[in-house]
Amino acid sequence: MDIRRRNNVTVTGNPQGPAVVLAHGFGCDQNMWRLTVPALAEEYRVVLFDYVGAGRSDLSAFSQDRYATLGGYAQDVVEVCEALDLRDAVFVGHSVSSMIGVLAAGLAPERIGALVMVAPSPRYVDDADYRGGFSAEDIDELLESLESNYLGWSAAMAPVIMGNAERPELGEELKNSFCATDPDMARVFAHTTFLSDSRDDLKGVGVPTLVLECAQDAIAPREVGAFVHHAIPGSTLVTLDATGHCPHLSAPEATNEAITTFLAGLR
Repeated sequence: MDIRRRNNVTVTGNPQGPAVVLAHGFGCDQNMWRLTVPALAEEYRVVLFDYVGAGRSDLSAFSQDRYATLGGYAQDVVEVCEALDLRDAVFVGHSVSSMIGVLAAGLAPERIGALVMVAPSPRYVDDADYRGGFSAEDIDELLESLESNYLGWSAAMAPVIMGNAERPELGEELKNSFCATDPDMARVFAHTTFLSDSRDDLKGVGVPTLVLECAQDAIAPREVGAFVHHAIPGSTLVTLDATGHCPHLSAPEATNEAITTFLAGLR
């Protein structure tokens, strides 16, 4: 299979620079990184892609069995890195892609040499002393709503996820992105995302890691950022002066500064 076509791989920036892979979150595509790419393109080889089912990926490559776990998406990441022969790339993952990056780094440590986790959450459901931000009932209702009326769910949830109510155009963009995603494939990804539990995988991370959290985030509250930071030995936690779950869109300057500062420290 042509991996580049399957995942709509785009390579831009400095072809001689270190590789940075930008991975989008649920219901999004690589276009969500458009405000980050210019901050990286001069010094870094920037790799973007769409998960199968999103953006301009090859929908015929979708497998419900493969993508029923985050491991299936992580395998896609590894195959993209192999197709481009990337080594020691920095993987920048938004939301659930942060955990996909953790898994991919475990599968192919020679391919991924550092992680940037933007608004990560290893588990969305509260559990004993762990606060993920949602009760089990909340997630059940969320998934039932998504199953019964995906377009209506998208319209209702996008503004909540994006935050920044005073900038409704941001929520509208996220809603349109949700609605452009194949509904059947989005349902599989949603179940995989919101029912995942990657907490045990964090302690195995052995590469330099930056954890970026937002000051206010309805999807990944600050307790989650603190948990991820403490679970990954030697990680760096930065709290952005940003609201919502998509700081690369709502606060691109602060997000880009944090990422480029981290990248500079790796060189």
